[in-house]
Amino acid sequence: MQDSQLVDFLQDYDIIFGVLGFISGIAAGFFGIGGGVIIVPCLLFLGMSMEYAIGISIMQMMFSSVFGTLLNLIRKNLDIKIGIFVGIGGLIGASFSGFIVLLLPSKLLLGLFIALTLFSLKKYVFNTKTTANPNPPITNPNAQKLVMLAIGTITGIFAISLGIGGGLIIGPLLAYFLGIDSKKAVPIALLFIIFASISGFFSLYSCNLIDIHKGFVIGIFAFLGVVVGIKILDLVSLANHRYALIVIYLFSLCASGYKFFF
Repeated sequence: MQDSQLVDFLQDYDIIFGVLGFISGIAAGFFGIGGGVIIVPCLLFLGMSMEYAIGISIMQMMFSSVFGTLLNLIRKNLDIKIGIFVGIGGLIGASFSGFIVLLLPSKLLLGLFIALTLFSLKKYVFNTKTTANPNPPITNPNAQKLVMLAIGTITGIFAISLGIGGGLIIGPLLAYFLGIDSKKAVPIALLFIIFASISGFFSLYSCNLIDIHKGFVIGIFAFLGVVVGIKILDLVSLANHRYALIVIYLFSLCASGYKFFF
């Protein structure tokens, strides 16, 4: 079977998108990410354009982040006072995503996706000081709220426009400015993704950049994956959580880099 025929064959069966949604849901629950670092490279390998891969990734985020946040609220894992300000910022920033995706070439979007992943890898995994800054520079409560809004807005603009939830960006920023470690940042990132993904969905939908059917299939299966991811998060240590992050980053970089150069 030729490559083009294989792509058409895989795209005709919803089970492929269901499996992809389930895996991305696990990542969302475990890492506090939207799942785009998994979904976008995989959809590119299935022959989908970067623009539509971003749209489907954003739609999946709405499902996984809402369900994951509800579970975190029940388990009392979420600091709602921090999360709500970051989320409002994401709502503002993500509203520009549709226009950004339309304006920028696919190759440039993929290049930015890779650069953003590399930045997060360096800051969040290899620089242990950013895991939980013992002396955060912002201590005034009002200043902290402004910083949370700024973090959410900046992350919403860049992350949603590239089809990722922003958890990989928010983590290092919360760690440095507020002294929050990676496991505590996960529920906050999921709440942020609710605001940002809904805003991004309407922005991209208005630009006709979302395949509703495929996004819905991936989103439904992501529900199930989130439950598994959150349960795993409760069982692992902070050190093992960081090791798992390395694997996700490297997978995304290898897959995205291959599509960029070949």
